[in-house]
Amino acid sequence: MNRFKPKLMLAGLLGAAMNCGIAHAAGAADQLTVSDAYIRLAPPGAMATGAYMTIRNAGPREVRIVKAANTVSRITELHTHLNEGGVMKMRQVKDIPVPPGGETVLKPGGLHVMLIEMRLPLREGDLVPITLGLDDGSSKVISVPVRNPGSGSGSMGGMAGKKH
Repeated sequence: MNRFKPKLMLAGLLGAAMNCGIAHAAGAADQLTVSDAYIRLAPPGAMATGAYMTIRNAGPREVRIVKAANTVSRITELHTHLNEGGVMKMRQVKDIPVPPGGETVLKPGGLHVMLIEMRLPLREGDLVPITLGLDDGSSKVISVPVRNPGSGSGSMGGMAGKKH
């Protein structure tokens, strides 16, 4: 019987930790809703792609997305596109603000979540969980489908397989 006590204690500790995690995940995350989310289907062999969505904030204060995570890429960053001397370049940003009572659109050519160093190839229709980390320490997990937006509307242009 004693051999089961450590396992029960471990299960109890894990349960307590999970409850803390659920409580910690509340906060600003409860005020956000995400719609129209998708990950761009990358060409075979591409090591990067982008995730796009509309994020609405029903709360009374600005919320900032300060990080993102997923299980299909080794690196996940918040990015934007900038025009530098007539050339569009992607750059990492420290956060993405969502105004109170407003929305922020992550779209091709603008703000987006960058998935870099893919662990496995994605297929159209795959669902990828992405965790958005917020400035108050809460987080929101969303399930994002992989879509092929069509040849003319590619969000990464010729940069899909390149580091930047």
